[in-house]
Amino acid sequence: MDKTVEGLQPIFTAALFPKLEAKLLELLRSLAPADWERQTLAPQWKVKDVAAHLLDTQLRKLSIARDGVAPEPAAIHSHADLVALINRLNQEGVNVYRRLSPQVLIALMEMASKQSCEFHASLDPHAPAHFAVSWAGEEKSANWFDTAREFTERWHHQQQIRLAVDKPGIMTREFYYPVLDCFMRALPFTYRTVYSRPGTLAQFNISGECGGSWFLFCDDGSWKLVVSEVGEKISDTTIPQEIAWRIFTKGIDRQSAEAVVRVNGHTAIGLHILEMLSIVG
Repeated sequence: MDKTVEGLQPIFTAALFPKLEAKLLELLRSLAPADWERQTLAPQWKVKDVAAHLLDTQLRKLSIARDGVAPEPAAIHSHADLVALINRLNQEGVNVYRRLSPQVLIALMEMASKQSCEFHASLDPHAPAHFAVSWAGEEKSANWFDTAREFTERWHHQQQIRLAVDKPGIMTREFYYPVLDCFMRALPFTYRTVYSRPGTLAQFNISGECGGSWFLFCDDGSWKLVVSEVGEKISDTTIPQEIAWRIFTKGIDRQSAEAVVRVNGHTAIGLHILEMLSIVG
């Protein structure tokens, strides 16, 4: 393969986990009693629900991927079955852990965060992961991708809390660019049913100091993420960094997103990115 159409490199985020988790614990300790009941971008969840979800998923990941304790068997025959299972497990976890006092929840989070950071740091990034990144269309994934996916989960839920209580702090290039880079790995799967002539290129830009550009190349009837411009560019889409993460995590409606997204060239191809979800559920 020509160097200009090589695929993207792995994203290594394990070393960032301790910093991001420290930010989360600092944030939770700073909350006033009323803050825990503030509404977040997730319609069903308030701040305490999101915190409960972050604790639940961390404990579940350690139990399954590190300790080999699998949950009850579930019949998974389709992506819809997977989404339904994940949504059920998530809500069950929230129902349990939101009953805790903030002090107990934070203490458990501190323990779980420490063990989770150690677990991700211990993994061979290129070995097979326990979980595939389904929103990227993968049936098997390397540990680096699953770890990066986990990092995006920890980042975007913390960001939901920060927005709800008006406490900025993690929309920095150190934290946010790896999140965006991971989210964009869903582009080929998102565009799998979109037709374009072989040899064409769609460019996607996230504006702002945390952003960058990603290139989707149509080759032999399928789309591939490539490292730089190649072929005939047919669309060039720019998304403000402030809303990019919200688009890919169901945190903004399409009409509001379209109002601030700019497309030069083929509009339908450029705007199809608004269909992209980089989460399960």
